[in-house]
Amino acid sequence: MPPDIEASQAVASTEERRLIAGVLAKDRKATGEFVARCADWLYPFVRNRLIPRNEVIEDLIQDIMFAAWQALPSYRGDANLRSWIIGIARHKVEDYYRKKLLAIEVHEEDDSLLEPTVTPEFEDQIDSAALRGKVQKTLASLPEAYALALMWRYRDEKTVREMAQLVGKTEKAMERLLARARQNFRKRWTNAEG
Repeated sequence: MPPDIEASQAVASTEERRLIAGVLAKDRKATGEFVARCADWLYPFVRNRLIPRNEVIEDLIQDIMFAAWQALPSYRGDANLRSWIIGIARHKVEDYYRKKLLAIEVHEEDDSLLEPTVTPEFEDQIDSAALRGKVQKTLASLPEAYALALMWRYRDEKTVREMAQLVGKTEKAMERLLARARQNFRKRWTNAEG
């Protein structure tokens, strides 16, 4: 069983329950330990989902920590603390994607971009360690909504239907947004080679 699945199925340990009780009792040492642990778990998780938008990572981590802090009294220990915090982070990252993608206007009549694209193959590019830096640099040069749409689709493997539902747009609108994002990515990718 993969470690993430094992972790999500584990219940809170006695140590975690004591830590949470200390935080809820306003113990400064327990609070410091709680914040340090959560930051250690959250930073890589959020960073991997927002690269290349590093400027928003700290703000989003603060939002996640605040949400966790508010929800801590209702933490039941059905999952371990790390899984619980990562679950909150997953929702906050999706909220961030949704907010950014909602801001994009996509016109229904623009079908010129819906032709299938062959290169670059996003799954292959993102998975290739040798090209990861170039992919991140190219994503960083895109408008934020385009980069987020591509990451949500290809890294997080959301379907167009899921993306449309989460953002509250039509599937056609999401297809157009992705087509524009791919077209922009391809131009910038090609220009970087030249």
